[in-house]
Amino acid sequence: MEEPLLLQHRDDRGVVTLTLNRPQAFNALSEAMLAALAEAVESLAADDGVRVVVLAASGKAFCAGHDLKEMRAEPSLEYYEKLFAQCTAVMLSVRRLPVPVIARVHGLATAAGCQLVAMCDLAVASHDARFAVSGINVGLFCATPGVALSRNVPPKAAFEMLVTGEFVSAGRARELGLVNRVAAPGELDDAVEALVAGIVTKPRVAVAMGKALFYRQLETGIDSAYEDAGTTMACNMMDPSALEGVAAFIEKRPPRWSAAASTT
Repeated sequence: MEEPLLLQHRDDRGVVTLTLNRPQAFNALSEAMLAALAEAVESLAADDGVRVVVLAASGKAFCAGHDLKEMRAEPSLEYYEKLFAQCTAVMLSVRRLPVPVIARVHGLATAAGCQLVAMCDLAVASHDARFAVSGINVGLFCATPGVALSRNVPPKAAFEMLVTGEFVSAGRARELGLVNRVAAPGELDDAVEALVAGIVTKPRVAVAMGKALFYRQLETGIDSAYEDAGTTMACNMMDPSALEGVAAFIEKRPPRWSAAASTT
């Protein structure tokens, strides 16, 4: 029997690891892979016990983008519009998950694979990771990956990557803001865990409210952003976990968050 295209593991803290599992195809985003991701993310979005999602990959690469062989087999405008709409829906569903999503990147992350990294909330890369939006090298400007990329890195850097198709190193990706942390290949899991550990101890409700607000305010004017942020903080302050956290700070003790408060 063939292995699933997407592997899923969940630990006792509510940390879910989704692993792209097409190593022979460098984890290219076939229609079936996109469908598997869509189904998994939809399920996780409805699960209040999930605290963090780690997006990883098997084999030598993180993700080589769309499956070009599959794309070439059906060259029609209707098919391509449907395919890119499917991919966009998956990318947006990752962004809309109420918990942080961390990309664990090794090897190559190209085109839609680089887009997937950019759409995750956080990213940790191995020193050997390389990133590119390289569609231009086959005559295809990476338009949809460019939407995500340009919201992560400075515009001129994003445009240079898009029009040259050149690779950037993990270190350069960190300088540009595409990834948060870089680790030696043998220490990648430890680096991801350090980031996870800094999140799972926080109240889920505060993280969820904060993530939603964070992306809303980025896409609006500063006056509206402050109004939305103020309302969000007021609502957050009324949550028992925030009230307990403030009381603990005043009383100079660790907060005693209940399991319910941490996962609401």
